[in-house]
Amino acid sequence: MTPGTPYEAARVDALLTQKGATARPDGARRWSFKHGDVDIGELREGGQVVATELRIALSDRTDLVKEVLAEAVGLASQAGVRLMDPQLSRPLTSQDDAGVVEQYVRTARYAGEVAGLPDALGAGSYAMESSSTAKGFQLSGRFLLIAMGILLALYLVVDSLVGQLGGR
Repeated sequence: MTPGTPYEAARVDALLTQKGATARPDGARRWSFKHGDVDIGELREGGQVVATELRIALSDRTDLVKEVLAEAVGLASQAGVRLMDPQLSRPLTSQDDAGVVEQYVRTARYAGEVAGLPDALGAGSYAMESSSTAKGFQLSGRFLLIAMGILLALYLVVDSLVGQLGGR
């Protein structure tokens, strides 16, 4: 809880195990919830563990975020550590669920729209918009080229006819 004091990863790990976190065959850990799973990792600086990281996959469902926040706040209180949201750059409490969910949705939309992550929030609708926009542009571009070609052909025909009639 106090900045500058060593992080006690063993205490947090023990509480995570009590809460049902399990090790996967690849060595990573997973914490299962009613609305999904959370991956657990370690943040290291200078070879020392300085934090335990909870990673939630980006999706269009926010129920998991709320559920994880409630459990993580309780776990952090039991362990005597701070629960931090690096995107909000501040410690979290159980009353912060609206801000956390809002930031999660913003990040998921960004990932869906800019990074092209298909599982992220808004990715499906964005992909459909992008496809229809791209097709619309292609069709408009084709129409413009065809119209210009027809006008050029019409100009050449009219110019030829005028030349044959002695207009030049």
